[in-house]
Amino acid sequence: MKLSSRGRGCCVAGSRQRGPPPRSPFVHQLRLSPLDKAKIAFMTLTLFPIRLFFAAFMMLLAWPFAFIASMGPDEQVLEKPLSWWRKIVDILLKAIMRMMWLAGGFHWISVKGRRALPGEAAILTVAPHSSYFDAIPVTMTFASIVMKAESKDIPVWGTLIRYIRPVFVSRSDQDSRRKTVEEIKRRAQSDGKWPQIMIFPEGTCTNRSCLITFKPGAFIPGVPVQPVVLRYPNKLDTITWTWQGPGALEILWLTLCQLHNSVEIEFLPVYIPSEEERKNPVLYANNVRRVMAEALGVPVTDYTFEDCQLALAEGQLRLPSDTCLLEFAKLVRSLGLKPETLEDDLDKYAASAMKMKKEKIDLKEFSAYLDFPVSHTLESMFALFDENEEGIIDIREFVIALSVVCKPSKTLETIQLAFQMYQSENGTITEEDLSYILKTAMGVSQIDVMHLFKAVDEEEKGKITYDDFYRFAELHPHFAEDYLYADQMGAESGLETSSLSVPNGICTDFSPDSTEDKNKPLQKKLN
Repeated sequence: MKLSSRGRGCCVAGSRQRGPPPRSPFVHQLRLSPLDKAKIAFMTLTLFPIRLFFAAFMMLLAWPFAFIASMGPDEQVLEKPLSWWRKIVDILLKAIMRMMWLAGGFHWISVKGRRALPGEAAILTVAPHSSYFDAIPVTMTFASIVMKAESKDIPVWGTLIRYIRPVFVSRSDQDSRRKTVEEIKRRAQSDGKWPQIMIFPEGTCTNRSCLITFKPGAFIPGVPVQPVVLRYPNKLDTITWTWQGPGALEILWLTLCQLHNSVEIEFLPVYIPSEEERKNPVLYANNVRRVMAEALGVPVTDYTFEDCQLALAEGQLRLPSDTCLLEFAKLVRSLGLKPETLEDDLDKYAASAMKMKKEKIDLKEFSAYLDFPVSHTLESMFALFDENEEGIIDIREFVIALSVVCKPSKTLETIQLAFQMYQSENGTITEEDLSYILKTAMGVSQIDVMHLFKAVDEEEKGKITYDDFYRFAELHPHFAEDYLYADQMGAESGLETSSLSVPNGICTDFSPDSTEDKNKPLQKKLN
């Protein structure tokens, strides 16, 4: 696979893009100088415990007020207008929450623009989403948010959550997402009787270097929204909490060890959707994202949380941050397919590739091979494998890439499949074959496998079997780190990786599956 202007295409810049786009929005590298480490060590022994105590104390202080205010009528019944005592509780809780952030080093919170009234914009869309510190605008506005139903049972925090009348999504209720959208519609169309709903449409945390795909859930009601952009203009970025980088507790510790933490909240003008956007929430989401990207001066990218899962899957081959496989996975989904359901088709493609051996095919043959008409998406996918721009590709590379995307954590299964396609009649492959296999499996243009091949080829035959490779991998489970990543991945290979079972962040995704790519069998898609 290659990285080129024809094949990569990972980011589309906003009108005020500054510099080249990042390699991955899901990676945060925090490099501390010796002076930074010395400062953190000093603050850990002095200011950190004091700040942690006062922040926890303020949260506990807020609990009884939120508990009392949450008692009474069913949470679906809105008291309108608020009684005098609820208004007092509201003011007290906002003051307490502000003191909590003050204790955490957020001495000044810069607010730009005017927050729209609920009647003007019932939904606030906030981006970029990069940390649990993004809860700051939630506590300043007490806007409702969309949360997992399980969060209301968390001691203390659950009571504070219930106070702001969130919309809960239940993982145990298969119809919960549809009900959530209906509830948001009901609130959004109440003429300002309900509090505004604050939604983080990215659905997961990134490093703020670009805006990833917005989930369409916030835009399905088709009502005006107010975009809200967040900035953290700090010299040392201890705020960002992504899937690869410092963990949640480390972020908390490092942030509380900073003398001062800055945050900027900018309310952009209300975005009123056109009739076309009301009918097409995906278009609506993309247009709002473009406006927010221009305000931030960052590019937009079609990457999603699913790409994050692929990039950071816990297989023996961890993908480098500049891998083309993220682009490949995006193109697969653009064809209307879900990679995680294509394993049966993968076997069919592999069988066909074995019959072709080293025979290469052109775009028309590739279209027939997939049973898809030629389209811009198919041409882009073809270009990823047309390394020398000769108009022909080795279909075996496509099968390997598809295997990685379908089974990102099952490294050895992909390598075994690749051996079956590349091996000679006596079941062996050469060093050149291994190079093609691994560079495709990692989605990079070049890779040095000489040391790995020599380590596997103990008898120095100049060729190896899959059994040789499997035995070596069993004895050296970290073979990729030892033999491949030193040059390809640099410092990133040692970064901490979070669990990928669900997206991190504040607002859970509630977009119905009907607004995403459908789970379809591999067949022609006429568009």
